[in-house]
Amino acid sequence: MREELLAVIEKNSRIDLKELAVILGVEEIDVVNEIAALEAEGIICGYHTLINWEKTSVDKVDALIEVRVTPQRGQGFDGIAERIYKYPEVRSVYLISGGYDLMVILEGKTLREVANFVSDKLSTLDTVLSTATHFILKKYKDHGTVFAQKEEDEREMITP
Repeated sequence: MREELLAVIEKNSRIDLKELAVILGVEEIDVVNEIAALEAEGIICGYHTLINWEKTSVDKVDALIEVRVTPQRGQGFDGIAERIYKYPEVRSVYLISGGYDLMVILEGKTLREVANFVSDKLSTLDTVLSTATHFILKKYKDHGTVFAQKEEDEREMITP
């Protein structure tokens, strides 16, 4: 039940508990107890709403920052990752394979604000060797949700 429950609520965290119980073939109280246990164990870490900010009047810039760092003795990458994720602008930090060590996802109001964060805060950290900044220009799909829906041509076809 646990894996199936997680798969369902990952796609729709607002699903009605009664409906979820029916899908899983269990009692509603079992679903409530299992969700509480998953939260207590840190498996369910939070609930989020996915927003298409391009359809609002809010100015927002997202960027992916690749960061090459020197691992710290006894901590590896954990210490520098923690220093980075404590900044409020930072939405996500991942340890990655390849030419860089960390992928930092951050948001700002303008390109300049993001650039200043990278140059003034991120690049000045003592273990950061280099960074590469990539601005997200358009989101087509995020967290499994397609943003770029094709508009249907509603014109009537006229044939001679």
